[in-house]
Amino acid sequence: MSEDSPLLSPSGEGEHEGLIDAQAVLADDPQDDQWQETKSLAYMMLLTLSIGGLQLAWAVELSNGTPYLLSLGMSKSLMALVWIAGPLSGALVQPYVGILSDNCKSPWGKRTPFMVVGSIATVVSLMCLAWVREVVGGLLGLFGADRTSEGVKVTIIVVAVFFVYILDFSINTVQAGIRAFILDCCPSHQQEAANSMASRVVGIGNIIGYVAGYSDLPKYIWWFGYTQFQILCAIASIALSTTVLISIIFIRERDPRLEGPSPKGKKGIIGFFKTVASSIKHLPPQTRKVCEVQFFAWIGYFPQLFYSSSYIGDIYVQPYLIKNPNMTPEEIDTLYEMATRMGTFALLIYAITSLATNVLLPFFVAPSYDAEYEASIHSKSDNTTWLSRFMEKLVIPWLTLRRAWLCSHLIFAGCMFSTLWVRSIGGATALIGIVGISWALTLWAPFAIISAEVSKRDKLRRQRNIQAMSDPDSDTEHAVFEKEDQAGVILGIHNMAIATPQILATIGSSIIFKFLQKPRGVPGDRSYSVVLAAGGISTLIAAWLTSRIQDEVPLPTPAEEHFRPATREERRSLNQERNFVRSHSYTSLGY
Repeated sequence: MSEDSPLLSPSGEGEHEGLIDAQAVLADDPQDDQWQETKSLAYMMLLTLSIGGLQLAWAVELSNGTPYLLSLGMSKSLMALVWIAGPLSGALVQPYVGILSDNCKSPWGKRTPFMVVGSIATVVSLMCLAWVREVVGGLLGLFGADRTSEGVKVTIIVVAVFFVYILDFSINTVQAGIRAFILDCCPSHQQEAANSMASRVVGIGNIIGYVAGYSDLPKYIWWFGYTQFQILCAIASIALSTTVLISIIFIRERDPRLEGPSPKGKKGIIGFFKTVASSIKHLPPQTRKVCEVQFFAWIGYFPQLFYSSSYIGDIYVQPYLIKNPNMTPEEIDTLYEMATRMGTFALLIYAITSLATNVLLPFFVAPSYDAEYEASIHSKSDNTTWLSRFMEKLVIPWLTLRRAWLCSHLIFAGCMFSTLWVRSIGGATALIGIVGISWALTLWAPFAIISAEVSKRDKLRRQRNIQAMSDPDSDTEHAVFEKEDQAGVILGIHNMAIATPQILATIGSSIIFKFLQKPRGVPGDRSYSVVLAAGGISTLIAAWLTSRIQDEVPLPTPAEEHFRPATREERRSLNQERNFVRSHSYTSLGY
């Protein structure tokens, strides 16, 4: 490279002569200044708005999917095979989409095409699932089939299962795109703020979903459909489409064509698994620790998400079953319907607590991953307003984001262990409500820690690529860096660390239910409490692993950078990219 480049150490200084100084690049990067400028609150809201619409779609599937499929005549044993689609798609689809989007060279950006295509597929699968009985029954009826026949019912169930899998794959595609979109379009020093805002939007989406599910929608907005599920799917489709459209219109991504050539590698399934295996092996240090925490944390969180309402409902029905053990099937159905409403109310309290935590807690948490930037700002100017001084006084110096996350694991474990002896509706509802605090940190802390590290490393990578392409005198043959994974694949691997333990938790829960669950309508069932408490044990392990994470994001030092000679194909590709860079420049965002 050119000796005059500001990215290089002065000749002869230090044993790593010619290597990029990470701190210098982060402090002085004129080509990337506009992307590192502090963004406004409006920008953050527009950036994260799409994840709220996505969460509403998730809420509809999780809260109403099981009753809807059962209403089609599906058995509970088949239900387990259906809902395992979520963890499977999370473990496979998100890393695959991450790899594809990292290498995408679309002029609209890396993530936008996947957000758009995934949203369209989600809307189509939601509406097809909601109307599957009418559509399949109507089509088969044209050929003379009886809609009430067993063959038509089986066909409807098969088609419904197909669209459930399509829905899960589509939602994970959108989620992979949105999470990477937020990371890419947010400055390094505002990653904590962006992920905090995202968790608030998710909380709002959850509350809207629970309130809508609790309301009698056919009575008020009957024009969207005949059933509750049809109307919910219509609302979720409109919300997802609108929020994604707003985000991609007002928030523009970088032009990925300016970042250099995509790495060459094997395509197909084998290439995908080799890429994932290599990426796991070379994960950044903080991200690796976060993934370890998430693996054990989600063994506990997954049962809590699925069985909290059933735990509340079980407590509600026990006194009635003991008092009247000879209820008719109709009386039992009525009793459990009321129990379901009690469980839904507890989840609403849970969602409200989570949102309140996401809104209030950031004012008290010391910005550990933004600390370097904040310090540089304060050193440049002493002009502060009374509001900023007041906000600074609210910060608890020892309460870093990592420590708050650690405390949330302990709170979660304590609540799960308490389910073994809390047997009142009020007490159980309070426990689930308190767990909302832990859920808020789960939506915020891991993404903020990973985003802070990946964003800073991406900044270094972009600067290296741009310098290599824009400098006609750069010696690419002796200055090519080893491949670094970008946001998409890293966030995909992080989602694997979330999805894989869900499969283990499902198997473990099934074993516990096999030995402890009693038939519906029989008093004395305590299986839900045991499943929840077992999840608390794994969360204690997650708390210990969280204590090993650093409060500051370590940047790669020159000694950690890896060089290798460029291949002939890479040199040719870099020369082509130089021609593009000379004729294009980044455009301002306007925020």
